[in-house]
Amino acid sequence: MCRRGDRSAPSLPQQSRLMFATIYLPDFYLQAATRHQPELRAKPVGLIEEQQRKPMIIQLNEPAQNAGIRKGMTPSQALARCLSVAIKARAYTQEKSIQEILLYYAFSFSPFVEATAPGICTVQFTDNRNLSEKVARVIERLLECEIAAQAAIAPTPDTSFLAAHLARPLLQIENAKDFLAVLPIETLAIIGTQVSGSSSV
Repeated sequence: MCRRGDRSAPSLPQQSRLMFATIYLPDFYLQAATRHQPELRAKPVGLIEEQQRKPMIIQLNEPAQNAGIRKGMTPSQALARCLSVAIKARAYTQEKSIQEILLYYAFSFSPFVEATAPGICTVQFTDNRNLSEKVARVIERLLECEIAAQAAIAPTPDTSFLAAHLARPLLQIENAKDFLAVLPIETLAIIGTQVSGSSSV
C-alpha cells in the first residue's frame, strides 16, 4: 500500500467503491510491555524508554492517569504521585511480536495492507461484502491473543485512520465528508498528538 506520507489509494482494478479499514492498537508500547502480566491491568502503570538519557513516562494506563501521573514525568516524579505505580520499560521483542500478529490478521481479509505505524495498519478491501463482520472477527482474534484493538472502516484511508482512534471498538463511516464535518478540532489535535508521540518514540 501507500506510505504513511502519501495517503492516496494504491492501484487496484476498478471497483464501484473503494473501502479501507484502519486497525489501531491503543497504547501499543504499553500493551507490549504488559501483555503477559494481566495482574497489572488494574494497577497504575507507567512506561519508560530506558535508552533515553533521562527516562520519562511515554505511555501510561488509566489508573496511572487517575493517580495524577502524566506523560513526560520521570519515574521519581511518578512515584511521588503514586507509590504503587509500576514502572515498566519498553519490551522490543513483544512489540515486534504484536506487530507481526496484527499484520497476520490484517492480511487474512485483504492482500493490500500497509504497516502505517507501530500498532497501526491500514487495509484496502478487494471485497466490500460484510466488512463490519470481517473486521470485528479480527478484533476478537486479537483479543484472544491478549491484544486490545479498535478499528474503523471508511471510504478513504485518512478517514478510517481518524475514526479508528474514536472506535469503541468498531466504527463504520459511510460518508467521509459528513464524519469530518462534525469532528471537533480538539479531537483532531488529540489524535495528532497521539500519532506524533508514537512515531517519535
